[in-house]
Amino acid sequence: MSNSTFDFNVFIKESKDVLFNPKTYFSTMKTSGGIAEPLIKAIIYGVIAGVFGLIWSFLKLGGSGGGMLGGAIGIMSFIGPIIGAIIGLFIGGVIILILSSICKGNTDFEANVRVMAAVMVVMPISAFFGFASGINLYLGVIISLAINIFALWLIYNGLVEALKANPGTAKILGYVLAAIFVLFMLIGLGAKRAANKFINNFDNSDVKEILKDLEEK
Repeated sequence: MSNSTFDFNVFIKESKDVLFNPKTYFSTMKTSGGIAEPLIKAIIYGVIAGVFGLIWSFLKLGGSGGGMLGGAIGIMSFIGPIIGAIIGLFIGGVIILILSSICKGNTDFEANVRVMAAVMVVMPISAFFGFASGINLYLGVIISLAINIFALWLIYNGLVEALKANPGTAKILGYVLAAIFVLFMLIGLGAKRAANKFINNFDNSDVKEILKDLEEK
């Protein structure tokens, strides 16, 4: 793909290659050509993720709420991933650049942004499985962890194959980041369990009594 014309068929093929054959894809990936192409990729991934977020919001799955703010939350479920994709592309590019620098790889910003755009193929996948946490908390955590580990695997291939980073150093960084992901996932799981326990133990009748007392006053 070039910046003058964006071929959607090529985009689909490249997305499949990243998912199913990352080593080959990153070894032949263009590391120059302008920022427009990776930006368009990121936006498309964000739109697809937003569609899934909107669907799960309407179905009240994956932690999306309803009530008075239900409509606003639903719209943000669509818009949020698009904004996040654009911001995440450049922030992620900086993070990958730092990792590549540590691993003595390519430190050209555009090249690192292009790697990040390719890795963002996991964004729609993560959004698709967003319903899992609405079905079962532990199922959602397991799926989220698996997707994050897979994203790290893609980053590793991007560093080694596209950015020519040192494989040994990149592997060590991958293990460190994986351990950090697991740690934060466990902390998040504990926080969610505590929140769910609080909500389940909170008797709705207590709320009604409080509202009744306020009305009487």
